[in-house]
Amino acid sequence: MTQSTHAAFITTSERGLRHDILPMRLYHKAKKLGIWDPRAIDFSQDIQDWQRLNEGERETLLYLSSLFQAGEESVTLDLLPLILTIAREGRLEEEMYLTTFLWEEAKHTEFFRRFLDEVAHEHSDLHRYHTPSYRKIFYEELPQRMHALLSDPSPEAQARASVVYNMIVEGVLAETGYHAYFNMLERLNILPGLRQGVSYLKRDESRHLAYGVFLLSRLVAQEPRLWDVIQAYMSELLTYALGVINELFEARETQESPAFDLQIDEYLSYATAQFQKRLERIGRARRQSLEEIYQSSETDEPA
Repeated sequence: MTQSTHAAFITTSERGLRHDILPMRLYHKAKKLGIWDPRAIDFSQDIQDWQRLNEGERETLLYLSSLFQAGEESVTLDLLPLILTIAREGRLEEEMYLTTFLWEEAKHTEFFRRFLDEVAHEHSDLHRYHTPSYRKIFYEELPQRMHALLSDPSPEAQARASVVYNMIVEGVLAETGYHAYFNMLERLNILPGLRQGVSYLKRDESRHLAYGVFLLSRLVAQEPRLWDVIQAYMSELLTYALGVINELFEARETQESPAFDLQIDEYLSYATAQFQKRLERIGRARRQSLEEIYQSSETDEPA
C-alpha cells in the first residue's frame, strides 16, 4: 500500500479532474462557504448575556460546549489516516475535498476554545463533563477506527471509520447538539456570536455528512456485503450516542437553578431520527450503480 514513487499523475493524464462528481462539488462549495474566521466573530454581546445567565444555564451551556470542544479536537486529530487512505487509493477528487474537511475541523476547535476563553472565562479542567458514553465514542471508538486505517485500509475498515466519524459523531451527536443550542439560544435571543459560529459549523458539517454518506454509499455499491457491516456498527454505536444524551440530562437533574426548558424525549427522538435518515440513505446504495453514487447530490443527504 505504501507508495514511495509515482508513475504518472491524474491531472496530466487524459482523465484530468472530474468536476461533476460529488466530492469535487463539495470541494468547490467549501471554497465559497467555508471561508469564515473564528476570530472575526463578535462576542461582545455574548459576554454581557453570559453575565445575566443563572448558574444552571451557564452550567448547561458549559457542559454542551465542553463536549463540542473535545469532540472537535478529536475529529481534527483523527482525520489524517482517512485522508492518507483515500490519497493512496488515487482518489484525487476525494482527497482534495478532504483537505478542506480537516481545515474546517481545526477552525471549529479554535471557535469553541475562543468561546470558553472570552465569554465563559473558563480555564478549569473540563474533562469532568466527559461521561462514560462520551469517552467510549471519542476516547476509544473514534481514534481506534480511524488509526486502524494505517495498518488496515480495507473497505470494511474504511466503512467502520466513516460510520463512527461521519454518521455518529457528526450525524447524530453534533446535529443533536446544534438542535439544543438553537432551542436554548434562539428562543431567548441571547449569545449571538455563539449562534453565528454554530450556524457556520452546521453548514460546514452538512458537507462533511454529505461526503460521509457518499463514501459509505460508494463502498456499499462496490461491495454490497458491507451494508451488513455498516448497519450493525451504526446500531452498536447508537446505544452510546443516546447514552451521551441521557448522561447530559442526568447531570442536569442535579442542578439547583432552572436551566432552559429542555425535554429529554425531544432530543432522544431527534437523534434517533437523524440516525435513521442516514441509515436509509446509505441503504439505497444497494440498488444504485457506482456512477449514480458519484452523481448524487448533497441535497440527498438529509440534514
